[in-house]
Amino acid sequence: MKDETGHLVDDADRLKALTHPMRRTMLRHLSGGPATSTTLGELLGAKTGTTSYHLRQLEKYGFIEEIPERSTGRERWWRRVEATRDIRLPTPDQLAPQDRPALEAFHQAWMAEERELLDRFPAAYLRDPAWAKASRGMAHVSAQELDAFFEEYIALLRKYSHRDAAPDARAVMVRLLAFPWDSSEQE
Repeated sequence: MKDETGHLVDDADRLKALTHPMRRTMLRHLSGGPATSTTLGELLGAKTGTTSYHLRQLEKYGFIEEIPERSTGRERWWRRVEATRDIRLPTPDQLAPQDRPALEAFHQAWMAEERELLDRFPAAYLRDPAWAKASRGMAHVSAQELDAFFEEYIALLRKYSHRDAAPDARAVMVRLLAFPWDSSEQE
């Protein structure tokens, strides 16, 4: 059974491990299926030694694992740990004051990736509108309702994030961003 509670990353070292751009890209690729340091190096234009180092860091902090039955000799196969598909972050008060900059750095790295994805959307829509969907809305909810909405969103992602997808299935990037809107801010 899949972990239904999310994977809380409340340690500064683990947050730092996730902040590195190459590691974040590797995790994205490993979400699509197993890979070796060589295949990831080819995808990322990096040397095998570099990808091996970053894979070991991801393993050290519990985000990926080796697939022993597929690994032979020097070739090691890696997969994402299933529980880390739903990474949850601590609130600032859950971290020691000296660890809060790691959370801020994580958010900055994450938002840079999100901006890049948003910049790619118009071209993806023009290229194949059947595969590019967008929605924007506003809801008036309590904190408890927002939590419920978020959990239902995660459940929906899990429902459609199965490894035995149809032959015509494609990986799609799906995002949810929710935060209080101050009506005095410009739209």
